[in-house]
Order: sequence, then C-alpha cells, then structure tokens
Amino acid sequence: MPTDQPSVVLPTPLLTAAVDTERHVARLGWDQPPRLFALVRTAVLREREPSLADQLAEADEEGFTAVEQEGLPPTSDLQSLLGRVAWPDDVVGAALSIERIVVPPEAERDLPEDPRAATEQLAAHPGRKDVRLLAACLRDGQQVCLLRQRDHDSDDAVAVGQDIAPGLTHALAATLQE
Repeated sequence: MPTDQPSVVLPTPLLTAAVDTERHVARLGWDQPPRLFALVRTAVLREREPSLADQLAEADEEGFTAVEQEGLPPTSDLQSLLGRVAWPDDVVGAALSIERIVVPPEAERDLPEDPRAATEQLAAHPGRKDVRLLAACLRDGQQVCLLRQRDHDSDDAVAVGQDIAPGLTHALAATLQE
C-alpha cells in the first residue's frame, strides 16, 4: 500500500565521512584553496596511529576518517593536479573540497577571449553564486558530492547527491585507480 511519506535515506559510511569533512572545511570560512583528503578506515588508522586514540574515540569503527593532504601546490589546473595524485593501498577513498563561481547560462555569452578578463566579467556578474563542492569517492565506486552556497551558509542547507558535479567526482575517482 503506497504512503505519502518520503522515504528515509540511511547514511552510508562514505556520506558520513563526506559530511564530517565538509563541515570541517566550512568551519574555516570561505575563500579557501582546494583541499584534498585521504579516506582511511577508522579501525586501520586507530591501529596504526595509537596517538590519535582520543581524537578517534567517537568515530565509527566501520567508517572512514579523512586525513588532509597538506602542502598541495597552488594551481588553477585542478585536473593536472589530480592527474599526479596516487594513493597507497591503505587509502580506500578520497575527498576534495573546492570553491567555484556559478553563473546563469546567459552570463557566459559574449565573454572576452582573454581568460583573465572573462573571469573578471563572470565574477562581477549580478547573478553570481559562490559555492563550495566536496566530492568524495571510494575505490569500490561509491561516490557522493555535497554543495554549500555562500548565500545559504548553514549545515542544514547543504545539498547532497551523486550527480551534482559528475566531472569532479570522476576526476577524483580516477586518482584511486591502480
């Protein structure tokens, strides 16, 4: 018998790790460079790094812990950066946080040919929206993407889906392939 109640989506360990990571990034505000995280099984991390026991006390043994990869070279070519990333076997997934400008389709008409001038024109567009994406993928093919808007900067206003930024999740997933 059909009901009018929405179905409940149970969180997966990947979604939980992605939400935790996105909230961690959000606490530091906007205008951040790209941030890359290795996703490691919490049980493995707890076993190999006993000094982290206090920090991992509340973490789910079956879940994932995000470990930030510090010292990323500054680049505007994210695809090139991801093309050079390789992960050891203990890394079962990855997450990437990036900020982007989103504009309505008509804003992309009649842009100057000079990339810098085009970027400045798009950044000044009145319909511009600043967003932060957090893509997360596992070696087994699971993936999720979260989107936070600067205009609605609240933990309860973060969109979640698998197809929010398919190019980004595909590029991140490629870093996990052997």
